[in-house]
Amino acid sequence: MAANYWESTQRKHWLFTKDELAAMRAKLEAEDANLVASFPLPQLRHLNIYFNQQINRIGKRLGIRQQALATAQVYIKRFYTKVEIRRTNPHHVIVTALYLACKMEECPQHIRIMANEARTFWPADFQSQTDVARIGECEFYLISEMSSHLIVHSPYRTLTSLQGELGLAQEDVNLAWSVINDHYMTDLPLLYPPHVIALTAILLALVLRQDPSGRLPGTAASNAGLAAASAALAQAQARAAMMAGGGQTVSGLAHQSFSGLQAMLPPQSTAGEGPAEGTKNPRMAKVHRFAAWLSDSNIDIEAMVDCTQELISFYECHEQYNDKNTREQINRFVKARGLDK
Repeated sequence: MAANYWESTQRKHWLFTKDELAAMRAKLEAEDANLVASFPLPQLRHLNIYFNQQINRIGKRLGIRQQALATAQVYIKRFYTKVEIRRTNPHHVIVTALYLACKMEECPQHIRIMANEARTFWPADFQSQTDVARIGECEFYLISEMSSHLIVHSPYRTLTSLQGELGLAQEDVNLAWSVINDHYMTDLPLLYPPHVIALTAILLALVLRQDPSGRLPGTAASNAGLAAASAALAQAQARAAMMAGGGQTVSGLAHQSFSGLQAMLPPQSTAGEGPAEGTKNPRMAKVHRFAAWLSDSNIDIEAMVDCTQELISFYECHEQYNDKNTREQINRFVKARGLDK
């Protein structure tokens, strides 16, 4: 993998604004308006959840490492910014993207093994001796639509490299790793650089972990989590403003940030009423340390705020995901258009 993200094709060609991404998708749907009207699909987030689950199923069977699973999901996102989903068989695209990602991430799988696994999961879509050729053809299709831009920089490296510097415990890293895994079910890989995603995942791991199990909260805690994360980012902005000489504004922001972070802690673990005493709590101290680190960096705080909001929104959306409905709607247009043959 190329070491320099800043000179990569990912940064130059595959980062978009939300408006640009929406316009690209709207154009694809407008070009196939009748097809879109004939075959309604679940919201994009639910499709991404479905794709993620199918990739993980194959990955678990074949022991494929997470980096390749993540790259495959990025390939699918890039491909579907160029091609309307109803013109393809998503199961063919899933298998092919994973096959290609394994080659690029230096953990290759034989194409016949991939075809056999696909036949196990989707016998209706992979049922002939031409499956290997079909995957090969689809591979060239993906490469062409992605303009041969196949190197993907992921947030995992940033996360592991900052563990010591930020004083993260292994459980913090594990939860942040899970958040990074989850972000591939959103549009964030097409919107922000991997280091911003990694830092957002660290922030969420620090403010949302409320029990030893390390589980992310559901809807009940999501609003408080968003408030706490935003407060931590406000603290970073406040510290940066203070360094720039904006002292009076900083005071209010610092108080607001501490109050928001304090609200996320269990009552019995909150110490004192001021920031100096509150930092005696180990988790609070980590958040303050992280906020101080952010303020000394040139990280785009507004981008982190947006990433935080998107991830919290995604977790709420995930609770409404219906696998049966999503699968049926995909199979409906695949069969109706003869894309399973």
